[in-house]
Formats: sequence, structure tokens, C-alpha cells
Amino acid sequence: MEKQLNLFDEFDHPSYLIHSEVFPDAESEEVEFKLAQGGFPNDFWKSYSAFANTQGGIIVLGIGEKKGKFTIEGLSSAQLEKYQKDFWSGANNRNTISFNLLSNNDVKEYELKGKKLLVFHIPPADRKAKPVYLTKNPLGNTYKRNYEGDYICRDEEVKRMFADADTSYSPDSRLLTAYTIDDIDQASLKQYRQLLSVVRPSHPWLALDDIAFLTQLGGYRKERKTGKEGFTVAGILMFGKYLSITDEECCPKFFPDYREKHTDTIQERWADRIYPDGTWECNLFQFYRLVYPKLSSRLPKPFQMEKGQRIDETLAHTALREAFVNTLVHADYTAPGNIIIESRPEMFSFTNPGTLLVTLHQYYSGGISECRNTHIQKMFLLIGGAEKAGSGVDKIMSGWVASHWRRPYVLLEAEPDRVVLEMPLFSVLPEDTLESLKKYFGNVVETLGKDELTTLSISEIEGEVSNAKLQYYLDRHKTDITRLLQDLCKRGFLTMEGKSRWTTYRLNREFAKNEDTSKNVDTSKEDTSKNVDTSENVDTSNVDTSKNVDSSDDFIYTKTKLVSESALGKQIREICLDEYISVEEIAKRAGRSEKYLKNRIIPKMLDEGTLIKMHPQKNHPQQKYITKGKSN
Repeated sequence: MEKQLNLFDEFDHPSYLIHSEVFPDAESEEVEFKLAQGGFPNDFWKSYSAFANTQGGIIVLGIGEKKGKFTIEGLSSAQLEKYQKDFWSGANNRNTISFNLLSNNDVKEYELKGKKLLVFHIPPADRKAKPVYLTKNPLGNTYKRNYEGDYICRDEEVKRMFADADTSYSPDSRLLTAYTIDDIDQASLKQYRQLLSVVRPSHPWLALDDIAFLTQLGGYRKERKTGKEGFTVAGILMFGKYLSITDEECCPKFFPDYREKHTDTIQERWADRIYPDGTWECNLFQFYRLVYPKLSSRLPKPFQMEKGQRIDETLAHTALREAFVNTLVHADYTAPGNIIIESRPEMFSFTNPGTLLVTLHQYYSGGISECRNTHIQKMFLLIGGAEKAGSGVDKIMSGWVASHWRRPYVLLEAEPDRVVLEMPLFSVLPEDTLESLKKYFGNVVETLGKDELTTLSISEIEGEVSNAKLQYYLDRHKTDITRLLQDLCKRGFLTMEGKSRWTTYRLNREFAKNEDTSKNVDTSKEDTSKNVDTSENVDTSNVDTSKNVDSSDDFIYTKTKLVSESALGKQIREICLDEYISVEEIAKRAGRSEKYLKNRIIPKMLDEGTLIKMHPQKNHPQQKYITKGKSN
């Protein structure tokens, strides 16, 4: 049997979970349990495909899961031997799975509470190996992973994976043979030339005519084999007229959107917004010119001198510009969804349609460049808007940390695929945040450990916190973060919402009403973040927050009291009574997690017929809801 601490030698791998005292009762978006009592599971390969096509994970045979509760049944020695043979037979059979990603070290036996388990480490597939699919037909047999588990990919998703796998071809180099110079916005091209002349005044391309100039940039090309020539997708996206860009032959889904908000109040929608409204020629270059000054104006510009000249930019400006340009360069312009740039009081947010072409581990490690649109990248690079290959992420991270702000982090969303980079604009623990925490919890916050304070401060600033988000803030493994969150709930500082993969945590703002902090909290100088069992020091007679409420009982925690889902449904019906409302807005008005509403409450209300969709499509980007009877 395997006895070493780490089953798999890979950074931050979820297999670490099975060595934890909270296993298997932990967040498990990267872990799949299968009971496997009646033979090798038929749905094993669906999970294999799903993990391979996303960020990887582990599959554990011998544990059952039902409604968030786990049963460790274990496997016999005969089952362990047979299942390993069944696996290797299927893994090397193209009729079963398209690609074998595993080696012998990725399949391990493990013993937990006297029961034997079989654990499979499924690494994320390289972009060249995607999609990983069942049988020999990828359509209808390709899976991905999200918070709800494995889901079957639409044909469009599969085709985009095949397109991303072809590294010999850049999507933005596609030839648009029916386009002419009339599809180019001459003002944009002229302004780009002027900017290049300022940045690189002696560049030889400046002397070329427009077609030759665009050819050097990759905006115009001639196919050597066929003799066909014309503008490329990159050339039209960067310098084209909006109607030319959104033509069916080019990028009909193109819709860049900048949103600026000055306060966190629900009443204020957007203080400023830049989108294709007909008042400007919307292409990537003009979007960059209009939006970047607005983003950078929020950053401090200390007086600096270098070689006798004033320098108005800091490392944070470089990081912000790189994040913005990365969004434009790495977007999949064939995928559904918009490019969305948001400037909010607490952070900048950059969202682009498509998938991340490297793993999250590779992304944060830096030094690896996998660019989706190489010609657009080249165009921005020439005018100083992008960094050289492999250094962009390093610039983003180091520039933000140098300003003493929270480390930027990436969120990957599915259905539709989107990559979201969030850059927080708050430090480790702002003074006003500390004062807010004292208002809720009293001076006891001064006795908390650094990681506990960080967790509470993030929850105060952002409204909620999750294990996944804390992984980018704390120098701890996700399992240790689970214990920390459970401990803060047990001691009454946080309340828990949802369960398993979509658990979120909010500040318990009723703490002072339910806890006698002068008697029940250990105020010794010891770092309490290391104390896992503090149940003896806290009076929890009023509310038991140490346990997760099974949502199958239709109850959830809020401010230390139980609220029925029917009451929440009534509140949502009132919110949506007179007009169509988005999930985001419903979540704000109801004081709920958007993720919780989207994953559980809204689908249930749709099934019951108490809510109606504005758009019939399941994942429409502008989806809204109205109470039944008010849709006319």
C-alpha cells in the first residue's frame, strides 16, 4: 500500500485531500467519488474526459456520495486488481477513450479508515491533445468539468478545442477574401501609425504604403500556394469598421464592453460605459485608446525622475496595461460572450470569451506563452501595449504586489467558456476594514491570526469568500483553508452558504448579539489560526454553525438563523414582479450569492414555473427573469 505523504508529485494537487482529516468532507470540484461496488464504473470515462479537458483532478473508487454526504465502502483486494486491469485496458483502447494521459504513478491504492481505495490522478491534457473524448467520435462524447460535475460539451465547444489544438495556425490569420480597403477605418490606421512613430520613430515600416504596412503587421496576407490575398481577421479586428467586423464572415459576436462604477450601491448601474453605441468606430485599437486612459487614471502617479525625464508610470501601470491587452489578445472571437472590462471601487476585472490555453499552474508559474491571436499580439507589442512572450503574467503579478495590493487571480467559467482576471485594489488589511470588523466582533479581532484576519477582511470587502478565492491570498493548501473556514464558522465569525463545490462564507454580522466575547473567546497571544478545535471555548448554544445544513431540507443559513427556500423564492418573485431582472441584480437585492442562486434556486423556480426566462437559450449572456404572469 502507498504510505508516502503525497500520492502524486505535482504542485498543489487535489490528491492531497485524501490525507486530510476533513476528507472526504471538503470542497471537491477537483475530486470525483464513485462507489464502484458492482464493477468498474461505466461513467468513469466521462469524468476522465471532463478532468482532462479542464484543470485535471482525481477519481476515487470506493467512496459513495449522496446529497453531499459520503460513505466509505472500500474495495476488496480482488476488486483493486480487476479495476486496475479494466482501467489500463480501456485507457489504451481508442474505442474507449481518445488519449491515455496516465502513467503507472498516476494510479495508486490507498487505505482510509481501514478501507482500501483506488485513486486515479487525471492530469489536464495539453492543448494539442484536446479534446479528450469517449469512443472514436468527439461530437456528443466530449465532457468538461464545472461546479455541478461533468457536463457534455456542445458541438461548438468541441470544434473550438480542435481549433485551439492546431498550433500551426493562428485564428486571427484567417483570410477574408471578400474584404477591401473600404472595410478599414482610415482614422484608426493613421492614429496607429502616429503612435508607432512616437514609440519607434525610425521604424522602417513607417515608410510603407498601407497595404505593405498591414502585411508586415499580419493584417493583410497572400497565400503562397493558392495565390489568394486579402485582409486577415487580425487586420479587420484591429483597424476595421464595426459593421465589417461583425459581418458573418469575420466575427459576428464581437462586442467589447467597458463598465465603470464609482460606488457599491445597487442604485448606481454604471457611472461610465464604453460599448458599440454608434458614436465611435468600434475596433480593438479604438477600444484600447478610449479605455486604457480611464483605467490608468485610477492608479496613483508619484513623481519620478529617470535620466532627467519625468516618469509618470509605475509597475502597477505596466501590470494594468498588460492585463487589459492580454484580454484582447487571448480572446476567442468565435466563442459566445463579450469582452468585458470592469472598473469597480474594489477591483479591476477583465473577462474574455474562450478557455485558458495553459493550466492554472502554468499560468501562475509564468514563462510559458500560448497565444491565441499572435498577429493582434504583435500589433500591440509594437506600440508598447504588450510584453514579450512568456513575461506578461509575471509583469501583472509583480506589478500589483509592488503596490502592496492583493495578488491578482484567475477564475475559469464554463457554459459559456470565459476567463476572468480580477485585480483587487485593497491591501492586506485596510484600516477602515479593521474598524468594520471591530464593529461586528469587538476587540477580539486583535487576537486573531494573520490568515484569519485576511479571510474576514476579504469577506467584508467583497461580501463573501470561498475556498477557491482564498487559495490566491493565503500561503496555505486548500485543505488547510477548509479547516480554517470551518473553524471560523464554528466560532461564529462566519456563516456558511451552499454546500460542497459551491460553498461560500459570509461575515456573521449578528455575532455581538449571539456571543459573549468577553467570556467565550480565548484572548491569549497564541496564533489561533493554528487551533482547529476551539469548540470548548465558544458558546454555540444559540446557533450550531459547525455543521453544514443539508440543502435537501430546503433550509439555508443567513445571519445565524434558518430561512426556508420558499421564503427566499417569495422574495425573488417580489424582486422580479414588474420587470425582467438579471441573476446578478437579484443576488444583490436579495443579499444572496449569485452562484448559489444560479446553481440551485433559479433552476428550481424555473422548474416550478414561478419564474420565466427572457431568452429561451440555456446560457444566453443577457439572460433575465420575471415572475410568471408579468411577461406580457
